[in-house]
Amino acid sequence: MKIFKNRALLGLLVLGSLIPLTFAGNIGAASPTTVGLGTAESFAILAGSAITDVPASAITGDVGLSPAAGSFIGLTCAEVTGTIYSVDGSGPAPCRVTDAGLLTTAKNDLTVAYGDAAGRTPDNIFIAGDNQLGGQTLVGGVYRFGGATTANLIGNLTLSGDASSVWIFQATSSLVTASSSTVTLTGGAQACNVFWQVGTSATIATSSSFVGTIMADQSIALQTGATLQGRALASVAAVTLDRNAITRPTCTTASSGTSGGTSGGVSSGASSGTPSDASSDVASAAEVPADVAPADVGVVKTASPGSVSTGDNRHLHIRCHQPRPRRGDLSRVRRCAAGRRDARLGDDDAG
Repeated sequence: MKIFKNRALLGLLVLGSLIPLTFAGNIGAASPTTVGLGTAESFAILAGSAITDVPASAITGDVGLSPAAGSFIGLTCAEVTGTIYSVDGSGPAPCRVTDAGLLTTAKNDLTVAYGDAAGRTPDNIFIAGDNQLGGQTLVGGVYRFGGATTANLIGNLTLSGDASSVWIFQATSSLVTASSSTVTLTGGAQACNVFWQVGTSATIATSSSFVGTIMADQSIALQTGATLQGRALASVAAVTLDRNAITRPTCTTASSGTSGGTSGGVSSGASSGTPSDASSDVASAAEVPADVAPADVGVVKTASPGSVSTGDNRHLHIRCHQPRPRRGDLSRVRRCAAGRRDARLGDDDAG
């Protein structure tokens, strides 16, 4: 009897290892590293054979077609906020830029990025079937799914993570959404960190709101009114549009000594030590404390947005004729102002 039980247990373990699972609810995985796009990063649309459009669409980001001629680009200059690149002298005028070399490099970089995404080891595998992704809440990770009877996504998919979380989806065949399907980002997750590697072609159905960079081996079709916060990058075939909006995403950087964003009222450019002479180390007049008039400061230079703390102003950086104040030294900052205010403002710092 004991031997039988052990064999039965072994049989269940083997069977469980052979059956891929369809997951529901929250699924956890370790967030992978991002997929580098190289020169393809600036493109909202990159295609091989054609770019067709039922106007009017709104594209934010560069548009490129290679190896097909520019005459197969169906967008107009008015529809694109960015540069339209062609391999020859044809294409939308007068905005079209001829740069076959750039397009070749971008397509090669897309091939590398596609291979990188396809080669990642999946954290979770969804079996072939219908609606593998609808109703799921997924943290950063690598997710693989097979073909669907009607659509891989019906309803809403939630991606929950922070600004550094990365999602890589591997569609072994096609990627299809149902009409009015959505991808929602929560917890600070960013569209720039979502990647869809598609073995054949992708179809984003009517009125869907999709997120992420789609890298399809063949074609990408956005049906009527669908929106994409990401990129449509088709290696071989066409990108087809029908009154769509595509916005190429950009990543904002977490604070913690990096530039590009502000968190918790602390300057994203803040670091230990004495500030350099870069303009990002000084405040604009609008960022001087309310009780210090800009006229009372020897020199105030304009800083780029987000370079100065807005919380309690203890990370304020102002350049004046006196010795440069250290970061966070509010009393010395304020001594740049009129002497009659020093005593009162010094008391404020002590509090």
